[in-house]
Amino acid sequence: MSDQSRQMTPEEAAEFAEQVFNKAREGDAAMMAALLSKGLPANLRNHKGDTMLMLAAYHGHVETVKVLLEHKADPEIRNDNGQSPIAGAAFKGDLAVVTALVEGGAQIDGASFDGRTALMMAAMFNRVAIVDYLIGKGADPRARDANGVTALDAAKTMGATDTVAQLEKLLG
Repeated sequence: MSDQSRQMTPEEAAEFAEQVFNKAREGDAAMMAALLSKGLPANLRNHKGDTMLMLAAYHGHVETVKVLLEHKADPEIRNDNGQSPIAGAAFKGDLAVVTALVEGGAQIDGASFDGRTALMMAAMFNRVAIVDYLIGKGADPRARDANGVTALDAAKTMGATDTVAQLEKLLG
């Protein structure tokens, strides 16, 4: 009998899973593609509820994001804190990742558990190009989170002067 027929111990499985999440976090697109093509579930989640897509998106690895989306990773799965991959990418200021997620099916106005959208995150952190992109794709600048805060309100609170001016001009 070959070694390949042996079942992993729970410890080996946990170690393997951690290595897989590290590959997503590090942006190893080729390894991700190989693992996914061999049957690795595209929506595997870690102990914080982060999918591999969330980790790749948050850490700015656009090629890995694309590989995961090609293998049917769900861009709408939230982590245990209610955060979506697109909100994480907007927070980090990565337009290429935001674009890949939208092209891969992420909802433009998909909100976290507290009602915050990617547009709100982008506005809060002065991400002008991402605000432009999201609005161009139909994001609602008048949407409110659970506390009634809009993207403009969030930008003002955070002192994000560029996105405040951008949103004020848009909302006229």
